[in-house]
Amino acid sequence: MSQSFRGRDFLTLRDFTPEELWHILETALIMKKEPRSSLLKGRTLGMIFCKSSTRTRVSFEAGILHLGGAPLYLNKQDIQLGRGETIADTARVLSRYLDGIMIRTHSHSEVEELGYWSTIPVINGLTDLFHPCQAMADYLTVYEHFGRIKGLKIAFIGDGNNVANSLMLGAAKFGADFVLACPKEYEPSEQVLQWAEEIAAQTGSSIEVVHDPKAAASGAHVLYTDVWTSMGQEAEQEKRIKDFAGYQINGKLLELADHNCIVMHCLPAHRGEEISEDVLEGPKSKVFDEAENRLHVQKAIMALIMQTENPVC
Repeated sequence: MSQSFRGRDFLTLRDFTPEELWHILETALIMKKEPRSSLLKGRTLGMIFCKSSTRTRVSFEAGILHLGGAPLYLNKQDIQLGRGETIADTARVLSRYLDGIMIRTHSHSEVEELGYWSTIPVINGLTDLFHPCQAMADYLTVYEHFGRIKGLKIAFIGDGNNVANSLMLGAAKFGADFVLACPKEYEPSEQVLQWAEEIAAQTGSSIEVVHDPKAAASGAHVLYTDVWTSMGQEAEQEKRIKDFAGYQINGKLLELADHNCIVMHCLPAHRGEEISEDVLEGPKSKVFDEAENRLHVQKAIMALIMQTENPVC
């Protein structure tokens, strides 16, 4: 296991080379075959949650236990961070007690600040801008199905949100062609789009944003979607349902994709909105493989960045 990851933060896929991201996937595949080890025996992961979670909490908690370590759940409302203590102070204090921090929060700047002040590795469990652990689980799922990632067409149908941003960066890093179809005013971050285009130019892939879901789905190897209304956007729900009408992944859209296409969704899903029930539960769906792979990828990330100089294998 490469020592070059030891002590590093995992905040965005942009921070890692394609070779490093492949090493994470390869490590995850090994851990999927051999789930239990002592790689992080005696090490503790603090898990800060500013937003509710099912997959992130359970997969990180189970994952650190599988590696011989221990999780410590820290709800923002139960610690001084929720009463105004600064991120800088929190980071420096937790660094004296723990061996790693996972945080699921709102603003990406909070994760960056936590990483700046912490002397232990910080993992981004979700922010408003990125969801890198989800994207790595998604690309592990794609690789398991196709045996490759480079040259595939990944079509994201829906909001240009944090999941789309991380998938777009991942596509560029792994050499896949990425097309995002969204209504106007729901395009991804211009800065992230620029980064992805720059990386894609180096890896020989392409990045495109369109407003026609049929054009995006045509010939796609992967059809991906996420909820139209994320946590914190509930007041916009009625407007978003109107704006995203026509952007549902359903049987008709699936017919336009490659015959070997797979369908992905990071969950939770709103059946009948961004994806139809028959497609979500159909034979093309890899939704629950993705959910499982969160566990394996995150174990690989923790084992690599939280490892000691002489890990116990």
